[in-house]
Amino acid sequence: MSKLKLIIKRYIPEKIWISLIKIYNFTNLRALYNLYLIKEAPKKHQKALEIVRKKEKIRVAFFLTHESVWKYDMIFNLMLEHPRFEPEIFVCPIVNYGVENMLFEMDKSFKSFKNKGYDVVKTYDNETGEYLDIKKSFSPDIVFYTSPYKGVQDYRYYINQFSNTLTCYVPYSIPTVNYEFTYNLDFHNLVWKIFSETEIHQKMASKEQRNKGINRIVTGYPVFDPLLINKKPKEVWKNKNPILKKVIWTPHHLMNELSKVSNFLEYYDFFLELAINYKDKLQIAFNPHPLLRVKLENDPNWGKEKTDCYFNKWINLENGQFGDGYYIDLFLTSDALIHDSGSFMAEYLITGKPSLFMIRDESVMDYWNAFGEKAIGAHYQSRNKEQVIDFIENVVLDENDCMKEQRNNFVQNNLITENKQTASQNILEYLENQIFK
Repeated sequence: MSKLKLIIKRYIPEKIWISLIKIYNFTNLRALYNLYLIKEAPKKHQKALEIVRKKEKIRVAFFLTHESVWKYDMIFNLMLEHPRFEPEIFVCPIVNYGVENMLFEMDKSFKSFKNKGYDVVKTYDNETGEYLDIKKSFSPDIVFYTSPYKGVQDYRYYINQFSNTLTCYVPYSIPTVNYEFTYNLDFHNLVWKIFSETEIHQKMASKEQRNKGINRIVTGYPVFDPLLINKKPKEVWKNKNPILKKVIWTPHHLMNELSKVSNFLEYYDFFLELAINYKDKLQIAFNPHPLLRVKLENDPNWGKEKTDCYFNKWINLENGQFGDGYYIDLFLTSDALIHDSGSFMAEYLITGKPSLFMIRDESVMDYWNAFGEKAIGAHYQSRNKEQVIDFIENVVLDENDCMKEQRNNFVQNNLITENKQTASQNILEYLENQIFK
Protein backbone atom coordinates (compact mmCIF):
# COMPACT_ATOMS: atom_id res chain seq x y z
CA MET A 1 0.00 0.00 0.00
CA SER A 2 1.29 3.47 -0.89
CA LYS A 3 2.28 6.01 1.73
CA LEU A 4 -0.68 8.23 0.78
CA LYS A 5 -3.21 5.43 1.32
CA LEU A 6 -1.62 4.56 4.67
CA ILE A 7 -1.92 8.18 5.80
CA ILE A 8 -5.55 8.35 4.67
CA LYS A 9 -6.43 5.12 6.48
CA ARG A 10 -4.60 6.13 9.64
CA TYR A 11 -6.01 9.63 10.09
CA ILE A 12 -9.38 9.56 8.30
CA PRO A 13 -12.26 7.31 9.44
CA GLU A 14 -12.80 4.37 7.10
CA LYS A 15 -16.32 5.36 6.03
CA ILE A 16 -15.11 8.83 5.08
CA TRP A 17 -12.05 7.81 3.08
CA ILE A 18 -13.99 5.09 1.22
CA SER A 19 -16.56 7.73 0.29
CA LEU A 20 -13.79 10.08 -0.81
CA ILE A 21 -12.30 7.45 -3.11
CA LYS A 22 -15.77 6.86 -4.62
CA ILE A 23 -16.30 10.59 -5.19
CA TYR A 24 -12.76 11.38 -6.33
CA ASN A 25 -10.44 9.00 -8.09
CA PHE A 26 -7.09 8.23 -6.46
CA THR A 27 -5.28 10.71 -8.75
CA ASN A 28 -7.43 13.53 -7.42
CA LEU A 29 -6.73 12.44 -3.84
CA ARG A 30 -3.01 12.52 -4.56
CA ALA A 31 -3.40 16.03 -6.00
CA LEU A 32 -5.21 17.11 -2.82
CA TYR A 33 -2.47 15.54 -0.74
CA ASN A 34 0.20 17.42 -2.72
CA LEU A 35 -1.66 20.69 -2.13
CA TYR A 36 -1.59 19.88 1.58
CA LEU A 37 2.19 19.23 1.41
CA ILE A 38 2.75 22.53 -0.40
CA LYS A 39 0.77 24.41 2.23
CA GLU A 40 2.71 22.73 5.04
CA ALA A 41 6.14 23.02 3.38
CA PRO A 42 7.19 26.39 4.88
CA LYS A 43 6.43 25.16 8.42
CA LYS A 44 8.41 21.96 7.89
CA HIS A 45 11.33 23.86 6.40
CA GLN A 46 11.40 26.31 9.31
CA LYS A 47 11.45 23.42 11.76
CA ALA A 48 14.25 21.73 9.80
CA LEU A 49 16.21 24.99 9.72
CA GLU A 50 15.96 25.38 13.49
CA ILE A 51 17.36 21.85 13.93
CA VAL A 52 20.20 22.42 11.45
CA ARG A 53 21.22 25.69 13.15
CA LYS A 54 22.12 23.72 16.28
CA LYS A 55 24.58 21.46 14.43
CA GLU A 56 28.32 21.97 14.15
CA LYS A 57 28.63 20.07 10.85
CA ILE A 58 26.08 20.30 8.04
CA ARG A 59 25.71 17.29 5.76
CA VAL A 60 24.80 18.19 2.18
CA ALA A 61 23.66 15.58 -0.36
CA PHE A 62 23.84 16.40 -4.08
CA PHE A 63 21.50 14.18 -6.12
CA LEU A 64 23.08 13.62 -9.54
CA THR A 65 21.09 12.20 -12.48
CA HIS A 66 22.48 12.95 -15.96
CA GLU A 67 26.04 14.25 -15.99
CA SER A 68 25.04 17.04 -18.39
CA VAL A 69 22.54 18.58 -15.95
CA TRP A 70 25.11 18.88 -13.16
CA LYS A 71 25.42 22.60 -12.33
CA TYR A 72 27.09 22.39 -8.92
CA ASP A 73 30.84 22.08 -9.52
CA MET A 74 31.79 25.35 -7.85
CA ILE A 75 29.22 25.12 -5.06
CA PHE A 76 30.37 21.61 -4.21
CA ASN A 77 34.04 22.61 -4.19
CA LEU A 78 33.34 25.68 -2.05
CA MET A 79 31.61 23.41 0.46
CA LEU A 80 34.53 20.99 0.45
CA GLU A 81 36.76 23.85 1.55
CA HIS A 82 34.27 25.11 4.15
CA PRO A 83 34.92 24.11 7.80
CA ARG A 84 31.27 23.28 8.53
CA PHE A 85 29.80 21.78 5.35
CA GLU A 86 30.23 18.09 4.51
CA PRO A 87 29.06 17.57 0.91
CA GLU A 88 28.58 14.22 -0.83
CA ILE A 89 27.45 13.32 -4.37
CA PHE A 90 24.89 10.54 -4.88
CA VAL A 91 24.16 9.14 -8.36
CA CYS A 92 20.40 8.53 -8.45
CA PRO A 93 18.55 6.16 -10.83
CA ILE A 94 16.83 7.58 -13.92
CA VAL A 95 13.77 5.40 -14.47
CA ASN A 96 11.75 6.97 -17.31
CA TYR A 97 13.45 5.01 -20.13
CA GLY A 98 13.77 1.53 -18.66
CA VAL A 99 16.27 -0.46 -16.62
CA GLU A 100 18.92 -0.75 -19.33
CA ASN A 101 19.08 3.02 -19.80
CA MET A 102 19.03 3.52 -16.01
CA LEU A 103 22.08 1.29 -15.53
CA PHE A 104 23.88 2.88 -18.48
CA GLU A 105 23.34 6.45 -17.27
CA MET A 106 24.23 5.62 -13.66
CA ASP A 107 27.47 3.88 -14.62
CA LYS A 108 28.36 6.65 -17.03
CA SER A 109 27.85 9.43 -14.46
CA PHE A 110 29.56 7.42 -11.70
CA LYS A 111 32.67 6.70 -13.78
CA SER A 112 32.87 10.25 -15.12
CA PHE A 113 32.76 11.83 -11.67
CA LYS A 114 35.20 9.27 -10.28
CA ASN A 115 37.61 10.17 -13.08
CA LYS A 116 37.29 13.82 -12.10
CA GLY A 117 38.40 12.94 -8.59
CA TYR A 118 35.03 13.23 -6.86
CA ASP A 119 34.06 11.01 -3.94
CA VAL A 120 30.77 9.82 -5.43
CA VAL A 121 28.26 7.20 -4.24
CA LYS A 122 25.94 5.09 -6.40
CA THR A 123 22.45 4.65 -4.92
CA TYR A 124 21.71 1.39 -6.75
CA ASP A 125 23.67 -1.86 -6.44
CA ASN A 126 23.80 -3.57 -9.85
CA GLU A 127 24.45 -7.00 -8.31
CA THR A 128 21.95 -7.08 -5.44
CA GLY A 129 19.31 -4.79 -6.94
CA GLU A 130 19.12 -2.87 -3.65
CA TYR A 131 18.64 0.88 -3.34
CA LEU A 132 20.62 2.98 -0.88
CA ASP A 133 18.63 4.54 1.95
CA ILE A 134 20.33 7.92 2.05
CA LYS A 135 18.39 8.99 5.14
CA LYS A 136 19.98 6.16 7.11
CA SER A 137 23.43 6.04 5.51
CA PHE A 138 24.08 9.79 5.29
CA SER A 139 21.21 11.60 7.06
CA PRO A 140 21.46 14.83 5.00
CA ASP A 141 20.61 18.22 6.46
CA ILE A 142 20.43 19.76 2.98
CA VAL A 143 19.66 18.12 -0.38
CA PHE A 144 20.49 19.71 -3.75
CA TYR A 145 18.44 18.40 -6.68
CA THR A 146 19.49 18.37 -10.35
CA SER A 147 16.06 17.48 -11.77
CA PRO A 148 12.56 18.66 -10.78
CA TYR A 149 10.66 15.96 -12.67
CA LYS A 150 8.62 13.29 -10.96
CA GLY A 151 9.02 9.97 -12.74
CA VAL A 152 12.51 10.77 -14.04
CA GLN A 153 14.51 9.78 -10.99
CA ASP A 154 13.43 6.91 -8.75
CA TYR A 155 10.64 7.78 -6.29
CA ARG A 156 12.91 6.96 -3.32
CA TYR A 157 14.86 10.13 -4.00
CA TYR A 158 12.02 12.43 -5.07
CA ILE A 159 11.34 15.53 -3.01
CA ASN A 160 8.24 14.04 -1.32
CA GLN A 161 10.59 11.70 0.52
CA PHE A 162 12.55 14.63 1.95
CA SER A 163 9.78 16.97 3.12
CA ASN A 164 11.48 17.35 6.52
CA THR A 165 14.82 18.30 4.95
CA LEU A 166 16.13 21.61 3.64
CA THR A 167 15.92 21.02 -0.12
CA CYS A 168 17.53 23.26 -2.76
CA TYR A 169 17.43 23.53 -6.54
CA VAL A 170 19.29 25.31 -9.30
CA PRO A 171 17.37 24.90 -12.60
CA TYR A 172 19.20 22.42 -14.83
CA SER A 173 18.73 24.89 -17.68
CA ILE A 174 17.94 28.59 -17.65
CA PRO A 175 14.21 28.83 -18.53
CA THR A 176 13.59 30.49 -21.91
CA VAL A 177 10.10 29.14 -22.68
CA ASN A 178 6.72 29.95 -21.18
CA TYR A 179 5.76 26.38 -20.24
CA GLU A 180 4.25 25.84 -16.80
CA PHE A 181 6.62 22.93 -16.08
CA THR A 182 9.53 25.35 -15.87
CA TYR A 183 7.99 27.09 -12.85
CA ASN A 184 4.95 25.42 -11.37
CA LEU A 185 5.43 21.71 -10.84
CA ASP A 186 4.71 20.36 -7.37
CA PHE A 187 8.48 20.23 -6.97
CA HIS A 188 8.89 24.00 -7.43
CA ASN A 189 6.38 24.62 -4.66
CA LEU A 190 7.71 21.94 -2.29
CA VAL A 191 11.42 22.77 -2.40
CA TRP A 192 12.88 24.96 0.36
CA LYS A 193 14.91 27.28 -1.88
CA ILE A 194 15.20 27.77 -5.64
CA PHE A 195 18.18 29.90 -6.60
CA SER A 196 16.89 32.11 -9.39
CA GLU A 197 18.99 33.07 -12.39
CA THR A 198 17.87 36.66 -12.97
CA GLU A 199 15.34 39.24 -11.80
CA ILE A 200 13.34 38.46 -14.94
CA HIS A 201 12.92 34.84 -13.83
CA GLN A 202 12.07 35.94 -10.32
CA LYS A 203 9.23 38.14 -11.59
CA MET A 204 7.89 35.38 -13.83
CA ALA A 205 7.92 32.87 -10.98
CA SER A 206 6.08 35.26 -8.65
CA LYS A 207 3.20 35.19 -11.15
CA GLU A 208 3.35 31.54 -12.25
CA GLN A 209 4.08 29.56 -9.07
CA ARG A 210 1.27 28.53 -6.76
CA ASN A 211 3.28 29.81 -3.79
CA LYS A 212 4.04 33.07 -5.65
CA GLY A 213 7.75 32.29 -5.72
CA ILE A 214 8.26 32.96 -2.02
CA ASN A 215 10.91 30.22 -1.94
CA ARG A 216 13.12 31.85 -4.61
CA ILE A 217 16.31 33.84 -4.11
CA VAL A 218 18.06 35.69 -6.97
CA THR A 219 21.71 34.60 -6.94
CA GLY A 220 22.71 34.38 -10.60
CA TYR A 221 23.21 31.12 -12.47
CA PRO A 222 26.03 28.78 -11.29
CA VAL A 223 26.50 27.38 -14.81
CA PHE A 224 27.95 30.72 -15.83
CA ASP A 225 30.64 30.60 -13.15
CA PRO A 226 33.12 28.22 -14.84
CA LEU A 227 32.43 29.88 -18.20
CA LEU A 228 33.36 33.26 -16.74
CA ILE A 229 36.38 32.42 -14.59
CA ASN A 230 37.95 29.35 -16.26
CA LYS A 231 41.07 30.85 -17.83
CA LYS A 232 42.73 27.53 -18.72
CA PRO A 233 40.14 25.12 -20.12
CA LYS A 234 41.19 21.62 -21.10
CA GLU A 235 41.81 20.94 -24.77
CA VAL A 236 38.98 18.58 -25.71
CA TRP A 237 39.07 18.75 -29.52
CA LYS A 238 40.30 15.64 -31.27
CA ASN A 239 41.88 17.35 -34.27
CA LYS A 240 44.82 19.54 -33.17
CA ASN A 241 45.17 21.43 -36.49
CA PRO A 242 45.18 25.11 -35.38
CA ILE A 243 43.84 26.27 -38.75
CA LEU A 244 40.49 24.54 -38.29
CA LYS A 245 37.64 26.55 -36.78
CA LYS A 246 35.76 24.68 -34.04
CA VAL A 247 31.96 24.50 -34.28
CA ILE A 248 29.58 22.69 -31.91
CA TRP A 249 26.31 21.27 -33.22
CA THR A 250 23.82 20.57 -30.42
CA PRO A 251 20.46 19.18 -31.61
CA HIS A 252 17.62 18.87 -29.09
CA HIS A 253 15.64 15.68 -28.43
CA LEU A 254 12.12 17.08 -29.02
CA MET A 255 11.71 15.81 -32.58
CA ASN A 256 8.07 14.70 -32.64
CA GLU A 257 6.52 15.98 -29.43
CA LEU A 258 5.70 19.23 -27.65
CA SER A 259 7.24 22.17 -29.53
CA LYS A 260 9.12 19.96 -32.03
CA VAL A 261 12.12 22.25 -31.79
CA SER A 262 14.70 19.66 -32.85
CA ASN A 263 16.00 19.89 -36.42
CA PHE A 264 17.88 16.61 -36.15
CA LEU A 265 15.75 14.48 -38.49
CA GLU A 266 16.01 17.10 -41.25
CA TYR A 267 19.71 17.88 -40.77
CA TYR A 268 21.54 14.74 -39.56
CA ASP A 269 23.07 13.97 -42.97
CA PHE A 270 23.59 17.64 -43.79
CA PHE A 271 25.98 18.21 -40.88
CA LEU A 272 28.05 15.17 -41.81
CA GLU A 273 28.29 16.60 -45.32
CA LEU A 274 29.36 19.96 -43.89
CA ALA A 275 32.17 18.30 -41.97
CA ILE A 276 33.36 16.53 -45.11
CA ASN A 277 32.99 19.52 -47.46
CA TYR A 278 34.82 21.88 -45.08
CA LYS A 279 37.39 19.39 -43.78
CA ASP A 280 40.28 21.78 -44.55
CA LYS A 281 38.64 24.69 -42.71
CA LEU A 282 36.36 23.31 -40.03
CA GLN A 283 35.87 20.67 -37.37
CA ILE A 284 32.49 19.92 -35.83
CA ALA A 285 31.62 18.46 -32.41
CA PHE A 286 28.30 16.60 -32.45
CA ASN A 287 27.05 17.28 -28.91
CA PRO A 288 23.37 16.22 -28.76
CA HIS A 289 20.94 16.46 -25.88
CA PRO A 290 21.50 13.33 -23.71
CA LEU A 291 17.97 12.08 -24.44
CA LEU A 292 18.36 12.18 -28.23
CA ARG A 293 20.22 8.88 -28.42
CA VAL A 294 17.75 6.87 -26.36
CA LYS A 295 14.83 8.33 -28.34
CA LEU A 296 16.46 7.40 -31.63
CA GLU A 297 17.15 3.88 -30.36
CA ASN A 298 13.44 3.52 -29.53
CA ASP A 299 12.28 5.07 -32.82
CA PRO A 300 10.94 2.44 -35.29
CA ASN A 301 12.58 4.31 -38.17
CA TRP A 302 15.98 4.31 -36.46
CA GLY A 303 16.60 1.68 -33.80
CA LYS A 304 19.84 0.90 -31.96
CA GLU A 305 21.88 -0.33 -34.94
CA LYS A 306 21.22 2.72 -37.10
CA THR A 307 21.71 5.06 -34.12
CA ASP A 308 25.06 3.47 -33.21
CA CYS A 309 26.17 3.64 -36.83
CA TYR A 310 25.36 7.35 -37.04
CA PHE A 311 27.06 8.26 -33.76
CA ASN A 312 30.13 6.24 -34.74
CA LYS A 313 30.47 8.24 -37.94
CA TRP A 314 31.10 11.33 -35.81
CA ILE A 315 33.54 9.47 -33.58
CA ASN A 316 35.52 8.26 -36.59
CA LEU A 317 35.53 11.50 -38.59
CA GLU A 318 38.98 13.05 -38.91
CA ASN A 319 37.54 16.51 -38.29
CA GLY A 320 34.52 15.46 -36.25
CA GLN A 321 33.82 14.13 -32.76
CA PHE A 322 31.04 13.10 -30.41
CA GLY A 323 30.62 15.10 -27.22
CA ASP A 324 28.61 13.37 -24.52
CA GLY A 325 28.43 14.90 -21.07
CA TYR A 326 30.47 17.75 -19.56
CA TYR A 327 30.54 20.60 -22.07
CA ILE A 328 32.15 23.57 -20.30
CA ASP A 329 35.62 22.99 -21.79
CA LEU A 330 34.01 22.32 -25.18
CA PHE A 331 32.23 25.69 -25.04
CA LEU A 332 35.31 27.59 -23.89
CA THR A 333 37.58 26.20 -26.61
CA SER A 334 35.09 26.47 -29.51
CA ASP A 335 34.55 29.24 -32.05
CA ALA A 336 30.78 29.00 -32.51
CA LEU A 337 27.63 27.08 -31.59
CA ILE A 338 24.79 25.86 -33.85
CA HIS A 339 21.78 24.61 -31.89
CA ASP A 340 18.01 24.48 -31.41
CA SER A 341 17.97 24.18 -27.62
CA GLY A 342 16.52 26.83 -25.33
CA SER A 343 18.74 25.42 -22.57
CA PHE A 344 21.95 26.53 -24.27
CA MET A 345 20.78 29.98 -25.32
CA ALA A 346 22.19 31.99 -22.45
CA GLU A 347 24.92 29.52 -21.47
CA TYR A 348 26.81 29.89 -24.72
CA LEU A 349 26.23 33.63 -25.05
CA ILE A 350 28.16 34.14 -21.80
CA THR A 351 31.30 33.05 -23.70
CA GLY A 352 30.94 36.06 -26.01
CA LYS A 353 31.11 33.84 -29.11
CA PRO A 354 28.59 33.74 -32.00
CA SER A 355 25.65 31.35 -31.79
CA LEU A 356 23.15 30.28 -34.46
CA PHE A 357 19.66 29.17 -33.47
CA MET A 358 18.00 26.86 -36.00
CA ILE A 359 14.26 27.53 -36.31
CA ARG A 360 12.41 24.44 -37.50
CA ASP A 361 8.99 26.11 -37.61
CA GLU A 362 7.81 29.67 -36.98
CA SER A 363 5.53 28.42 -34.20
CA VAL A 364 8.69 27.92 -32.10
CA MET A 365 8.97 31.71 -31.87
CA ASP A 366 5.73 31.84 -29.89
CA TYR A 367 7.09 29.75 -27.01
CA TRP A 368 9.62 32.20 -25.55
CA ASN A 369 9.13 33.86 -22.20
CA ALA A 370 10.37 37.41 -21.53
CA PHE A 371 13.93 36.21 -21.00
CA GLY A 372 13.85 33.88 -24.01
CA GLU A 373 12.79 36.72 -26.31
CA LYS A 374 15.86 38.71 -25.29
CA ALA A 375 18.14 35.69 -25.65
CA ILE A 376 16.89 34.70 -29.12
CA GLY A 377 17.29 38.34 -30.16
CA ALA A 378 21.02 38.06 -29.47
CA HIS A 379 21.35 35.04 -31.79
CA TYR A 380 21.90 34.59 -35.46
CA GLN A 381 18.95 32.62 -36.84
CA SER A 382 18.46 30.11 -39.64
CA ARG A 383 15.38 28.63 -41.28
CA ASN A 384 17.03 26.60 -44.03
CA LYS A 385 20.33 24.93 -44.96
CA GLU A 386 21.53 27.87 -47.03
CA GLN A 387 21.39 30.14 -43.96
CA VAL A 388 23.39 27.62 -41.94
CA ILE A 389 26.09 27.63 -44.62
CA ASP A 390 26.02 31.44 -44.69
CA PHE A 391 26.64 31.52 -40.92
CA ILE A 392 29.58 29.14 -41.24
CA GLU A 393 31.19 30.95 -44.17
CA ASN A 394 30.63 34.58 -43.17
CA VAL A 395 30.50 34.58 -39.36
CA VAL A 396 32.71 31.61 -38.43
CA LEU A 397 35.28 31.39 -41.22
CA ASP A 398 35.46 35.04 -42.35
CA GLU A 399 34.76 36.36 -38.80
CA ASN A 400 32.19 38.95 -39.93
CA ASP A 401 30.47 38.94 -36.55
CA CYS A 402 28.02 41.85 -36.74
CA MET A 403 26.08 40.79 -33.61
CA LYS A 404 29.01 40.81 -31.18
CA GLU A 405 28.07 44.09 -29.49
CA GLN A 406 24.42 43.05 -29.19
CA ARG A 407 25.45 39.78 -27.51
CA ASN A 408 27.77 41.56 -25.10
CA ASN A 409 25.02 44.01 -24.12
CA PHE A 410 22.63 41.12 -23.44
CA VAL A 411 25.21 39.41 -21.23
CA GLN A 412 26.15 42.52 -19.24
CA ASN A 413 22.55 43.68 -18.75
CA ASN A 414 20.98 40.33 -17.92
CA LEU A 415 23.46 37.62 -16.92
CA ILE A 416 26.16 39.23 -14.76
CA THR A 417 25.29 39.48 -11.06
CA GLU A 418 25.02 42.96 -9.57
CA ASN A 419 27.52 42.30 -6.79
CA LYS A 420 30.04 40.87 -9.33
CA GLN A 421 30.40 37.68 -7.26
CA THR A 422 29.88 34.27 -8.79
CA ALA A 423 26.44 32.73 -8.39
CA SER A 424 28.02 29.87 -6.43
CA GLN A 425 29.49 32.33 -3.91
CA ASN A 426 26.10 34.02 -3.59
CA ILE A 427 24.39 30.69 -2.90
CA LEU A 428 26.96 29.68 -0.30
CA GLU A 429 26.70 33.07 1.43
CA TYR A 430 22.92 32.76 1.53
CA LEU A 431 23.15 29.34 3.20
CA GLU A 432 25.74 30.65 5.67
CA ASN A 433 23.48 33.57 6.60
CA GLN A 434 20.48 31.29 7.05
CA ILE A 435 22.26 28.64 9.11
CA PHE A 436 25.22 30.19 10.90
CA LYS A 437 24.23 33.78 11.60
